[in-house]
Amino acid sequence: MKTLVLDYLERTAARLPDKTAFAGVDDSATFAQLLRLSRAAGSALLPYVAPRTVIGFYMDKSVAALAGFFGAVYAGCAYAPLNLRHPPARVLSILKTLDSPVVVTDRAHAPQLEAMDVPCKILILEELLAHTVSPEDERALSRVRAGMLDVDPLYVNFTSGSTGTPKGVVVAHRSVVDFILCFTEIFSITERDVLANQAPFDFDVCVKDIYSGIMTGASVQIIPTAYFMNPTRLMDFICERRATVLVWAVSALCFLTTMNALQYRKPDTLRMIMFSGEVMPVKHLNQLRAQLPEVTYVNLYGPTEITCNCTYYVVDREFEPGQTLPIGIPFPNERIFLLTEQGREARPGETGELLVSGTAVTMGYYKDAERTAAAFTQNPLNGAYLEPVYRTGDLVRLTEAGEMVYVSRKDFQIKHMGHRIELGEIETALCAVPGVSRACCLYLHEKGKILAFTCGRADKRQITAALRDTLPAYMIPNVFMQVDAMPLNKNGKIDRAALSALYENAHEKEVRHG
Repeated sequence: MKTLVLDYLERTAARLPDKTAFAGVDDSATFAQLLRLSRAAGSALLPYVAPRTVIGFYMDKSVAALAGFFGAVYAGCAYAPLNLRHPPARVLSILKTLDSPVVVTDRAHAPQLEAMDVPCKILILEELLAHTVSPEDERALSRVRAGMLDVDPLYVNFTSGSTGTPKGVVVAHRSVVDFILCFTEIFSITERDVLANQAPFDFDVCVKDIYSGIMTGASVQIIPTAYFMNPTRLMDFICERRATVLVWAVSALCFLTTMNALQYRKPDTLRMIMFSGEVMPVKHLNQLRAQLPEVTYVNLYGPTEITCNCTYYVVDREFEPGQTLPIGIPFPNERIFLLTEQGREARPGETGELLVSGTAVTMGYYKDAERTAAAFTQNPLNGAYLEPVYRTGDLVRLTEAGEMVYVSRKDFQIKHMGHRIELGEIETALCAVPGVSRACCLYLHEKGKILAFTCGRADKRQITAALRDTLPAYMIPNVFMQVDAMPLNKNGKIDRAALSALYENAHEKEVRHG
């Protein structure tokens, strides 16, 4: 029997029609209102699109945007959030890939989109939501619904590609339903919870907020992006909206500790904080645990290509700076294993690339067969029947105690002075140095040097002296750059390309000035 996300929206709207589903600073919608708006937008879209079209949405995150997303789904389509802060060339590149006859925006951003000379018709969200659903519209919606499958695309999230061309990860209804049912059960998310949404809608962390709310009846409070530059307004919002669960990117949580936000105001309703996106620095985690000791902390691991996450670790002990949190155990109905360079499963003490199979594995990259074939492959350990797996490119070590610990990306592995080195290991050691709050390493291949960027008061001499106690000489960075803060990409991760450009600019100035 097929189950679509629309089934959960309708069930929750019938059970809790007057309960707040989503709310921002200036707008909100109950589950019944969200259902009505979504069906209006869906019926208004039907004349423009064929089933399984992917529709781009160019607007800020908001309650109205979510109604538009579900409208696209009612029209038998999928939605692709577009980031307002991306340069026009990137937006146009994504729209060209989608090749949809329409793109949806709101009145506030229509001029911005029109100036790009987009290759499709621009539809205005407010007009779609104001559509009156006629009896004929109802019949058309029913016909579309009858033809939908649970393996149809639900959304497409575009992530950065190693070649500079965005990759559109295609995620089906079945994958989201399967994952969110497990996610909400494991972490006991119910209609009594309030999730404070941090992630932008083009970043898959938000999927856990949106669909946990839809499936359980929990309310989702949408935090404006600008609040993450203002700790006072951020903490006031979390406290006043009585948030119980945070599912945030690591960098957003590090903002709380770096800006001493919890010294201003502590949210006494919080029961759980979950984090993902990159390795959580233990120093920042320990600060959170010291200030919010009653909260449960969960390390989530997994890329967009496996529908949010494939493993979780509930923090159950103290960690010292320099240690790395385990990535934990697989979510139900997901199989993971570590494949060594020799093509076998890793044994305790060994490192291998993490591979994932199961319903949560997504449908590849939109209109990109070559990159899909490279990353979504047959399980190399299974020669008996078809078993698609996603090769994450993440190197993970299986400890002697049987825990899995993230090491680095395959493409962050370098060979320096004859030694194979994981830059992630150096970054962990740097973060353990007193006076270093964050760190990131790059490799200068032409010069054969390791470059370290650090935040904090510690200088090169202090850092080098401390690293001598934890790293062999060949792993100590040769070049250091101190930055006030790490530049972040749209997903809230450290932007390594921006750091590389920062170094190149500084190096050119040195050369010019002798």
